[in-house]
Amino acid sequence: MAHIDYFFSTLSPYAYLAGTRLEQVADKHGASVTYKPVDIATLFGRTGGTPPKDRHPSRLELRAQELVRQSKKLELPINLKPAFWPTNAAPSSYAIIAAQAAGGGDLGKLVHGFMAAVWADDKDIAQDDVVRGALQDAGFDPSLADSGLLAGAETYAANLEEAVTRGVFGAPFYITDTDQRFWGQDRIEDLDLYLSGKL
Repeated sequence: MAHIDYFFSTLSPYAYLAGTRLEQVADKHGASVTYKPVDIATLFGRTGGTPPKDRHPSRLELRAQELVRQSKKLELPINLKPAFWPTNAAPSSYAIIAAQAAGGGDLGKLVHGFMAAVWADDKDIAQDDVVRGALQDAGFDPSLADSGLLAGAETYAANLEEAVTRGVFGAPFYITDTDQRFWGQDRIEDLDLYLSGKL
């Protein structure tokens, strides 16, 4: 059975625009997925990337245009100036890590729910009530927001080190068990084709 390691940040607009297409591709091919949230700002710094706030205006202008075009194409609403961005991604990331360990809910829905909270719903995913609400909406016990914080912090840090070691430099980033790497929500179709044996 194929396996996909999914590296992402709950603050990434491009990971938000991926929607639940990864889960659809995984279901189609019977592939398992491990969700690996990472500290994207630190990842950028360690792999030669530049945080949006430090990018040249030309890059920021194109980014804004591209996000709008992609949101229309994918029929996902997006707010280019969300009220709570950037914010602390750790609480949402820890919740995802705890939910993945606990099982019993829809992990893809949880991950997408956090990103939609940022980019469509103007919610602060660093706030406890938002984290609990996302857990509950995805079928998980809201108390996971309180449990396993130490393990969450350790796994979050380990995910970053693994990302750097395995060649990840942005989000969303997908790596198959055959070390085929796909960067960007616009490469999910290529991931699908690869798993189909066509690439």
